[in-house]
Amino acid sequence: MSERSYEIDQMISAKAIAARIEALANEIEEEFADTGKLVVVGLLRGSFVFIADLVREIELPIEVDFVETSSYGNAMQSSREVRILKDLRGDIQGRDVLVVEDIVDTGHTLAHVITLLQSRQPRKLRTIALLDKPSRREAPIKADWTGFEIPDEFVVGYGIDYAQRNRNLPYIGKVRFTEG
Repeated sequence: MSERSYEIDQMISAKAIAARIEALANEIEEEFADTGKLVVVGLLRGSFVFIADLVREIELPIEVDFVETSSYGNAMQSSREVRILKDLRGDIQGRDVLVVEDIVDTGHTLAHVITLLQSRQPRKLRTIALLDKPSRREAPIKADWTGFEIPDEFVVGYGIDYAQRNRNLPYIGKVRFTEG
């Protein structure tokens, strides 16, 4: 199978992302002001850039852990079957947890992870997504905090990939497929 040709148009600048993360960090600090330590759980792989920038802005004691899921593979559409490829290393029972997602599209991945983590009885569980595509939602889920709401466009950058490419872009870009 040959890779499709595409171009990327900037949709959300690095500067806009940084400003939004700073504002979100302030809201998260207020929500978890009484925590002994906040367990920040990143959903790999797409959230790794977002989580790195977010935790640097949050002025609370933080522990970072990761869950890796798969529902896309190299496809552009979710398979709607969420598999856990890597689970948390630590116990979250009775702890304050913030789940960090790159993009909420159909909502199946975030809904699955929330159900899994809620079963482990955290004291408080909240969610944050850098991007939200509400027009694609199939699962009844909404993140507690959202960086940006976007239209139904295929996006890359800032940790989000297409076939394992473009994660390193410092901005969010819209993918335009070209003939050829």
